[in-house]
Amino acid sequence: MSRITTAEFHKGMFIKFKDEPYQIVEFQHVNPGKGSAFVRTKLKGVKNDKAQEFTFKSGEGVEELSINTREMQYLYKEGDLYHFMDNFNYEQLSVSKGLLGVYTQFLKENDIYQIMVYEDAAIGIRFPKKVRLKVMETEDAVKGSTISGAMKPAKLETGVSIQVPLFIKVGDVVGVDPEIGEYVDRVSG
Repeated sequence: MSRITTAEFHKGMFIKFKDEPYQIVEFQHVNPGKGSAFVRTKLKGVKNDKAQEFTFKSGEGVEELSINTREMQYLYKEGDLYHFMDNFNYEQLSVSKGLLGVYTQFLKENDIYQIMVYEDAAIGIRFPKKVRLKVMETEDAVKGSTISGAMKPAKLETGVSIQVPLFIKVGDVVGVDPEIGEYVDRVSG
């Protein structure tokens, strides 16, 4: 662990706060006209997954946690746990649904993900900016329908449904932004 100041804060960073590991979800440097500057933060507890707001004095020191990032293959889901395996030593880790959040809809078996580990426990996942998923169900476009920007529903291989452009058909692979759950582009077709 290393000491850092509030000037070094960034979104996604892990710090020790009240002797517990927390992740910085949001932060804002505030410099009021009167009084000293401060940093308003929203922190998410790693162990209890609860969010909490806290204000630090500008320049205040905190401990940054040493987090290891391991590339792990997604294996399967069991209840509310998602199981991943390290392909080098075959060690397995379980990640809770609460920790993955909306990303559970975009996990694809056998794909490799970056799992953040602290004290031998998974505490987060780095998702790619774009995931590639195959279209399993969608309506065929009606000939002559050329409305610009028109969208239709499509069910993807993970079971999630999103809106896609009219030209997308069953079997196409589309890029999806997992953060917002929206179509980005057609990868192949």
